Amino acid sequence: MAKRVTGHEIEKLIQLLAKVPGLGPRSARRAALHLIKKRDQLMGPLATAMAEAHQKVKICSCCGNIDTADPCTVCTDERRDHAVIIVVEDVSDLWALERAAAMNTAYHVLGGVLSPLNGVGPDDLNIKDLIDRVARGGIREVILAVNATVEGQTTAHYITDHLAGLEVKITRLAHGVPVGGELDYLDEGTLSAALRARTTI
Repeated sequence: MAKRVTGHEIEKLIQLLAKVPGLGPRSARRAALHLIKKRDQLMGPLATAMAEAHQKVKICSCCGNIDTADPCTVCTDERRDHAVIIVVEDVSDLWALERAAAMNTAYHVLGGVLSPLNGVGPDDLNIKDLIDRVARGGIREVILAVNATVEGQTTAHYITDHLAGLEVKITRLAHGVPVGGELDYLDEGTLSAALRARTTI
């Protein structure tokens, strides 16, 4: 049994940090030590920011995004094209697309994908709200930006079927060769998708 070298409070900090994605036990110890060494400049402000986020963060009732306001900043931004909705699996996908800054549209966060094996059905996701949102009118296009997994594609087909007849254009992200990718290193599925989604030059 390993000896304890720190007090209970520090051990608890390390254990909690180790639960953050991307941080294992060793990284958590390094992060905890860095926070402790920078108590005034980093740990204090971080603790305050986390306490404020814990109190104020909420889920947007319109799109499912995470923010401190409801409706969220994205939904209330008048500069966006709210007639186009990009449907994503998770908030992290929304943030990734925003970093790319490719389109200035509205979003809809599903909160996951359909997965019968894991007991995730349509009622467990934010699908009904999406259908209701489109049914209210004013939506020109729905872009399905779900992952290219079996569950992601199943979810995309389910949404497409339930949006049929609502007079909205439904598109999905292209799949294929990534920018900077070399054909020799790509799997057969990616190459097949790239050939099917080929474009005219």
